Amino acid sequence: MSETQSTYNYKVVRQFSIMAVVWGIVGMLVGVIIASQLVWPELNFAPFLTYGRLRPLHTNAVIFAFGGCALMGTSYYVVQRTCHTRLFAGGLAAFTFWGWQLVILLAALSLPMGFTTAKEYAELEWPIDILITLVWVSYAVVFFGTIAIRKVSHIYVANWFYGAFIIAVALLHVVNSAEIPVTLTKSYSAYAGVQDAMVQWWYGHNAVGFFLTAGFLGMMYYFVPKQAGRPVYSYRLSVVHFWALIFTYMWAGPHHLHYTALPDWTQSVGMVFSLILLAPSWGGMINGIMTLSGAWNKLRDDPILKFLITSLSFYGMSTFEGPMMSVKSVNALSHYTDWTVGHVHSGALGWVAMVSIGSIYYMIPRLFGQKEMYSTKLVTAHFWIATIGVVLYIASMWIAGVMQGLMWRAVNPDGTLTYSFVEAVKASYPFWTIRLVGGIMFLSGMVLMFFNVLKTIAGNKAVDAPVLAPAAHHA
Repeated sequence: MSETQSTYNYKVVRQFSIMAVVWGIVGMLVGVIIASQLVWPELNFAPFLTYGRLRPLHTNAVIFAFGGCALMGTSYYVVQRTCHTRLFAGGLAAFTFWGWQLVILLAALSLPMGFTTAKEYAELEWPIDILITLVWVSYAVVFFGTIAIRKVSHIYVANWFYGAFIIAVALLHVVNSAEIPVTLTKSYSAYAGVQDAMVQWWYGHNAVGFFLTAGFLGMMYYFVPKQAGRPVYSYRLSVVHFWALIFTYMWAGPHHLHYTALPDWTQSVGMVFSLILLAPSWGGMINGIMTLSGAWNKLRDDPILKFLITSLSFYGMSTFEGPMMSVKSVNALSHYTDWTVGHVHSGALGWVAMVSIGSIYYMIPRLFGQKEMYSTKLVTAHFWIATIGVVLYIASMWIAGVMQGLMWRAVNPDGTLTYSFVEAVKASYPFWTIRLVGGIMFLSGMVLMFFNVLKTIAGNKAVDAPVLAPAAHHA
């Protein structure tokens, strides 16, 4: 066996891991800027820096730049370690890294300039969509190619979640991004009217379901048992969790379109499947947290485990809140309010970001031949700053959202509205300020992480671990 074949391909994992931290800071900085613009509207001083231009840049940067790099990096790490083989098609893996960075760069340039399809989480115009497709197909070839050449018959459950995420996102992207180009920077959707809305939210909610849930559950099923030093609590439950989640999530999209032109029965189908989703979601959360059975004492002084387990708590909370908000009577109050923003961020910051941060903290020392991060105290500080930041953010948004919903539908005895829209905006102002403080705290934690990662890497050579025979695999 050649030297390169006898080691894991950690180069692409290192690249994605470091860029995940960098893009995390960029995406969250844009988030802090747009949160500031709600508190100080005069910050909307240039067309390309207005809230309407920066907000899609923020969502794309956090989901696809930070989240995407974390997913690709961890999936390449996990699939090699669990299949006991070097990554398939190393050159193609390198293309997925550089291609994905190009997609992010093009998004960062085109969105502030106003080039957009105006589709939530799918704003990028058709030339970039084609590049995304090429990168994604390459990613699938590398990932499934590695599984095809695995040295063990078993396919570990984390790879099932990563695999489902890769296949589903490909399907979602191709169908929802079907468009008719008019110029290089402008296209029109292949669908019209209510069908366009339906396809968009089938995509939009499954971007949440597969990009922001299934992929990160793959992360959870590998890194929680690893950091805890315990096997998964129930392997059977993890398989049930997988199939129940994958089947149910696909049908939940219409709950974004309650009280619209979408047929009433379609709205109800979305609501029912959203409610069913609670079961597999909580099954997965319980499976992750119960993996700590017999090792709860490790939580006291292991900040990486704190990140991973707290992320599962936020996952449980978000996946209770989502089905609840899909109920039509609750949705009548919550829709179009900041409650939705709070819900999104309890999932995005509490679940997605924290499980990613914990996983990257696990990998970085191993990718550079170290036993642990440069400073465990800084990891602990990051954990507390991030957790308090998330709580401030989501609590302020929940309160603001319920208040907005109640003010908007308050009616005087004569049938006129009790409050003007401006009064609801004025009442939201203190909560937007608290949200800004929470966002600044979370961003500060990411800056601490960047410093800690740089100090861990500094002066240390990149290390590619040897491919171990299945029986000897403990690392």
